[in-house]
Amino acid sequence: MEYKKEQAIIEAMLFANGKEVTLKSLMSALEKSEDEVKEIINIMIQKYAAEESGIELIKVNESYQLVTKKEYYEYVYPLLDNRIKPTLSGAALEVLSIIAYNPKITRSQIENIRGVSSDGPIYKLLEFELIESAGKLDAPGRPTAYQITDNFLKMFGIANLEELPELPRFKLDENEQIVIDEVMEAPMPERVTEGIRENENNEE
Repeated sequence: MEYKKEQAIIEAMLFANGKEVTLKSLMSALEKSEDEVKEIINIMIQKYAAEESGIELIKVNESYQLVTKKEYYEYVYPLLDNRIKPTLSGAALEVLSIIAYNPKITRSQIENIRGVSSDGPIYKLLEFELIESAGKLDAPGRPTAYQITDNFLKMFGIANLEELPELPRFKLDENEQIVIDEVMEAPMPERVTEGIRENENNEE
């Protein structure tokens, strides 16, 4: 089945909302099962990829959104030039990476990993809504834990944390120094490297 009417409904919902729409919301509107809605979404994703269209349909966790294709960024960006530009320092990117690979990590744990204060980078990442509070831990002092946001996923072009590249394995030698045991062989996903390059260009 082509689900032409259902595709039109989903397209209208995503366009009108302007941000992510959950899978459950789409299922409710269409009165379709999860498998059926996912099938329709996959048809639409392939259609936008094949057509000479300026938009694409992306998945963000269990939600979907219509966005402009990255190759048209230079044409779209001047229209939105009054927005706050999320230029991140190396320290902020380092903290962001730590949080992405360690969901629900606290500031003190981040600082133990980095060896330096991380208040500034954390505030910057919160400001740009790339990380958010994951609640208070049941530990002395009830420290705040942090996790990445859907904005992080969209910025780096990945659907969920499972698409992050694997970290190389390491071990400590007799001098308590880190030794890489197995270097990551698989290249970082192209969408992730493009996101990093785009952020570096913004910094320039």
